[in-house]
Amino acid sequence: MDAVDLQIIRELQADGRLSNQDLADRVRLSPSPCLRRVRRLEEAGLIRGYTAVVDQVAYGLPITVFVRIRLERHTAEAVRLFEEHVSVIEHIQDCYLMAGSSDYLLRVVIEDLAAYEALVRHRIHAIPGIASIESSFAYGSVKQSRTYPRPTPGRG
Repeated sequence: MDAVDLQIIRELQADGRLSNQDLADRVRLSPSPCLRRVRRLEEAGLIRGYTAVVDQVAYGLPITVFVRIRLERHTAEAVRLFEEHVSVIEHIQDCYLMAGSSDYLLRVVIEDLAAYEALVRHRIHAIPGIASIESSFAYGSVKQSRTYPRPTPGRG
């Protein structure tokens, strides 16, 4: 992946609906080589898809909750069960495996506090092997970037 590939990726992260012509103009390529590069990036799995960025509040899910989970045990079976359950709960948008005092960090989007309480009581508490659940409610967003920073040259 060279500097032009990185520029293509950043442009598409900023606006996935760019026409190939507009993208080619922005990265200073002619359209055919630009399209070949995009296809190569897609085939290599660097570009995994294209999506719409939707306003969370207007969509009807105004509350974001960060949930820290600790498991009772760290056996392969306990981890598998937890991850299997979490993967099918739609309100859980992200699930990160963590180092430190929590085993997992979840990002949940939800309609209101009553819906969050129901989610915790009926879906999350139902997952076997959870030792503790800690919730932090976001009351605002300072930054939500969808464009990755440029990798530092020579680091990976």
